[in-house]
Amino acid sequence: MHYSSLTPETAKKLKLLIERIEECHIPSSMLDESINVATWNIREFGKKSRSEDGIVFIAQILYQFDLIAITEVREDLSDFKRVLKYLGGDWKYVVSDWQNDGGGNYERTLFLYDQRMVHFTGLAAEAQPNRKKMGDEYISQQSWWRSPYMASFRAGSFDFIILALHARWGSNNGRLKELAGFSEWISSRWDDKSDVVIDDDLIVVGDFNTPRIGDKYYKALTEKSRLKMPRSLSTIKDTAVSAGNKRYDQILHRSTDNYSFSFSDHGGVIDFARDGLLEKLFPDVKPSKRTYELSDHLPMWIQIYTNNELQRLDSIIRNRSS
Repeated sequence: MHYSSLTPETAKKLKLLIERIEECHIPSSMLDESINVATWNIREFGKKSRSEDGIVFIAQILYQFDLIAITEVREDLSDFKRVLKYLGGDWKYVVSDWQNDGGGNYERTLFLYDQRMVHFTGLAAEAQPNRKKMGDEYISQQSWWRSPYMASFRAGSFDFIILALHARWGSNNGRLKELAGFSEWISSRWDDKSDVVIDDDLIVVGDFNTPRIGDKYYKALTEKSRLKMPRSLSTIKDTAVSAGNKRYDQILHRSTDNYSFSFSDHGGVIDFARDGLLEKLFPDVKPSKRTYELSDHLPMWIQIYTNNELQRLDSIIRNRSS
């Protein structure tokens, strides 16, 4: 992080945020051994220019991780580029296009990564619902308001695809169908044994608007797709700044080979709202506007082991012996 331009007032508030981050005990990542991966819905990021404090605090949070899927990025990337200046030249990104209507909410999805730890390996694509032939046209029977976005990366000896979605809020039935359709799409690609995907290892992240683990929305997301939650995230009940427990955000995984990768026992959220911290960070901002400076969602993170040579060799032995 570049701190040279900070005012003393901003530095004092940034210390409070760093103290809160340190309470999360995020372990250090190690080159070729582990990476820290996060997902964060940054509220309407780019719709309206944030204060310099807001940009600094967002950058400080992102700096804790090696790869971050950011949702609710708006069409204007000016504020994001302000964040990049604080992060420095080692940080790169892959970003989707935006949908210019109310359903798409003018949003992009963005993968931000530290190229010292993570390498982009070529795939970047928006997923589209499966289609059927109707007359002379191939038409999807369902709508995803915001297209899921995926990209391929490598860290250490671990190659993987990360797939992010900001699911619709809207009507309950529409959200349920969207999550189920997304789950079925994953199944149709990753259950196929003919090597039609770049990599079997899939990490699915984002804001799925699933109010709680095990409810009908969560089941719609996970049953067909066979996505699983890492054990270290199973006790987290809240990822939203608003009152009440709402587990909207997820980091899930799937692998056709159970030995392909493993999550460590380290994971959690950075709760920048607890005990009035948002008020201390933005004392001159109206309470209703503070989440537009930082976010109304908490960043969720997990550590992943990336040194998996032995698991890969075991997989080769099993597959060629069967």
